[in-house]
Amino acid sequence: MGFFDMFRRRQPIAGRAALVEFIDAQSAFLAQKGMFEYSRARAGPYGNILFADKGFLTEIEKSRWLGFPIALAMVAEAVEGALRPAAGEQRDTVLKAVVAATLEIFDRYPQPASLEAEQWVKVRDELAHDLSFVGLHGVKRVMDVPARFVDRYVTAMPIHEKLMTKDVPTIHNYLRTNLCNVHAEFVRRADVDALVASLLEG
Repeated sequence: MGFFDMFRRRQPIAGRAALVEFIDAQSAFLAQKGMFEYSRARAGPYGNILFADKGFLTEIEKSRWLGFPIALAMVAEAVEGALRPAAGEQRDTVLKAVVAATLEIFDRYPQPASLEAEQWVKVRDELAHDLSFVGLHGVKRVMDVPARFVDRYVTAMPIHEKLMTKDVPTIHNYLRTNLCNVHAEFVRRADVDALVASLLEG
């Protein structure tokens, strides 16, 4: 990205391809930013030493991939909630399209070297399971979406769980705040009517 690209207006999200790129990028950011920032904060003045340690880098890479499908599920739920009112009687079709797009994002990544094949299959199954709940309730407030995911996100982090017990509320607030930011960015950029029409076309 060039310097002046930062000041250019981002392209609207008006079709399936743009939606896929949005969910992918925002989920990767949500997963990785939390892992890195929390680890640095936990390490304090030893942060640079920690991030220079090969063993820790291996662990945080594993954590990043474990956190990615969790973030995918949260972002997909926030996006579907923003689209549902415009979908009207076609809400089930739009929901299925958002779920399919989200699983497609996961499936285009090969198994990371930091995870065993069984782990990669397991987190894919968990993602599909998470997405199966999205249409079973009314649209949640975006800030409420992370509640059912925060424990798994914390478990995925490269810090011993006993050290993180008192920090769970802080991590939860991080997810709430940043998912609200993702939702706000989506609302700003989405051409909802065009996007719904695109998803209905398949």
